[in-house]
Amino acid sequence: MNLNKIFIVGNLTRDPELRSLPSGASVASFGVATNRVWKNQSGEKQQEVQFHNIVVFGKQAETTSQYLKKGALALIEGRIQTRNWEAQDGVKRSRTEIVAERIQFGPRRSPTPGQSGTEKTSASGTNQGADKEIIDTIEYPEENNSPEDIPF
Repeated sequence: MNLNKIFIVGNLTRDPELRSLPSGASVASFGVATNRVWKNQSGEKQQEVQFHNIVVFGKQAETTSQYLKKGALALIEGRIQTRNWEAQDGVKRSRTEIVAERIQFGPRRSPTPGQSGTEKTSASGTNQGADKEIIDTIEYPEENNSPEDIPF
């Protein structure tokens, strides 16, 4: 039995780009960044970021393009696919991407207390409260996993 299934949770690196196929079906593409944080042997915090190309088809592509924007959190369920083609300059190219089968949108960013969903601009033209966004997040405990702790 073979299985090609992936789940990622990350933030969009760019707004979804909506296009139409010759058949008339909608397709949206965007990028998602995921990160991993750990402590090395000397106890220093390390971080690694991975960037993923996402493609979504049909009605879900239209919904994704309408509601998700750069920076938004999303859970993507899908499969990994690598496409190969020959570019106009004759060079063979390939691209590995995640074909989304399901996308779950993250929490909406809520406005700062005392403001509506739109930012208020003062007479001087500056945004008040633009740097005070409130985002619902989950705090995960730090893990101190060591290979010596594995029981096998």
